[in-house]
Amino acid sequence: MRSSRIALLPLAALSVLAVIAPAEAATAPRKLLVELREEGGFAGLHNRVAVYTDGCAVLSRRTGPAVRRCLTAAEWRGLRGSLKHLRLGHSESRPPGADFIAYRLAYKGHRATRYSLPPTWRPVVSRLEKVLIKYRAPN
Repeated sequence: MRSSRIALLPLAALSVLAVIAPAEAATAPRKLLVELREEGGFAGLHNRVAVYTDGCAVLSRRTGPAVRRCLTAAEWRGLRGSLKHLRLGHSESRPPGADFIAYRLAYKGHRATRYSLPPTWRPVVSRLEKVLIKYRAPN
């Protein structure tokens, strides 16, 4: 008789956790994985892609509301693979002239701004730009 009570206790505990877990997950703050900001140029770019550790992203452009989308499994794997090779380094000084795009990356608590993309930045920036285009954040 006691063994059946012991077996029922974990099931009851699991059912209570199943009810509580979604509510807690909804209020838990999301943690930023990587953020790209592209700003400047004659077109007046102001793009932002912020990807969180849950695989979802917030995408925005100069005008219009922000768009929230979750990456596909393939996009998520590819991005994480590219991030393994990312080296932010130091920020680059703004070059003379008017038609330059500033690329700002934030990753693992570090931020850097570049006007020319270093080799380790290219795959990350490319993947984030594809996500921005695919999910059509407003212009």
